[in-house]
Formats: sequence, structure tokens, C-alpha cells
Amino acid sequence: MSINVSGTEGYDEDAQSLIERWQDISFEIKHKSVIHLLPVRPTDVLDVGAGIGTDAAALVAMGHTVVAVEPVDALRRAGMGLHSSSRIEWVDDSLPHLTYVRSRQRTFDLIVLSAVWMHLDERERCEAMSTISSLLRDDGVIVMSLRHGPVPEGRRMFAVSAAETIQLARSRHLRTVLNIKTESAQRANQRKGVTWSWLAFSKVIGATNFDRSD
Repeated sequence: MSINVSGTEGYDEDAQSLIERWQDISFEIKHKSVIHLLPVRPTDVLDVGAGIGTDAAALVAMGHTVVAVEPVDALRRAGMGLHSSSRIEWVDDSLPHLTYVRSRQRTFDLIVLSAVWMHLDERERCEAMSTISSLLRDDGVIVMSLRHGPVPEGRRMFAVSAAETIQLARSRHLRTVLNIKTESAQRANQRKGVTWSWLAFSKVIGATNFDRSD
């Protein structure tokens, strides 16, 4: 059950309001900082913390095939109803281990973690970075966003910096290709002072220099 998954606290209870709110946020607006990094050719994508599938549906429209991982039952069911596609596979799994996804021995060219990473504690982030690195194909890209600001009531979130995340990625042989900070796409969050870090990492086999991109 999703209630037992660390980091999902509060999401089942707020599912209906979140479903309504998230439908108003377009993929293009939310991901405008990283769209240029997305693969052009059709490829395999892992969307971790897929929510109601807005990102997965947009990626399918671009020609990709998506494994959409969402541990919150209410959100996953809503996503399956809103975005029914033979190229979206919905999976009940979660970080830090993604046990089911890893059991299938698949790898991906693009891994997306939108508003996920800050739900993991320090130990879980270390384990999760190893997990996603192992699922990324050579020269593949990981895109993630980190939320900064007040924590909504009832949620489990941690203050996670871009610098810490970059160092952790470096230790797993991931090179930083993007590191920028943006305001929230949601007006309510803008008023609360919520900002986001957008990070992207590339897996380069044999690389020895991991230069930070600012």
C-alpha cells in the first residue's frame, strides 16, 4: 500500500485536489528548462513519481515509450484513466530501490524524476542514486527537479541542495549537464516563495572529469 512508502505521506489524502491542480500545469511550461535535453528519436523513458501521467503522456506524444512509476494508488489510478496508451506502462514501485523495475533488467535512455528527490532522506538518496544510475543506459540522461521552500502540512520533505545532489551523482559516475534554479510554475507556490532546482546528469562510461554546469 502506498501509505507504507516513505515520501508519499499526505498524497493519498490530498489526491483529489492534487489531480485537479496538476491537470492545469502543462508539460511544456513545467519542463521548459530541460526540454532541449530530451531525446529527439523515439526511446525508452522511465518516469519515476509519475503522478497522474501528464509527463508520461507528453513524452509518448513525442514518440517515446514510458514506464510510469507511481506508488500512490489514487494518483496511479487517475493517471491510468486520464492517459490510456499502449506506450505507457503503469507500475506500482518506489525509490530508493525500484525493486520491480530493476527485476526486469531493463535500462533507459531518459529517466525523469519530477518533484521526487526531496521526499527521500539522506540514506535513501544515496541508495536511490545508485539505483537510477544502474538503470541508465550509456550516454543516457537523468532529469530531476528539487523543491525549495516551506513544506506543505502533512508531507515528508527534506532540504536538499543542488550541490549535494551533484556531488552524489558524481560519485556514481554521472556528469552534470544542467544546474539551474527557477520559480514555481504554480502561482500559489510562487506566493509562498517556492523555487526549484533543475538538474540533468549524463552517464559517460570511462569519463574522469565531471565538470559542473552552472
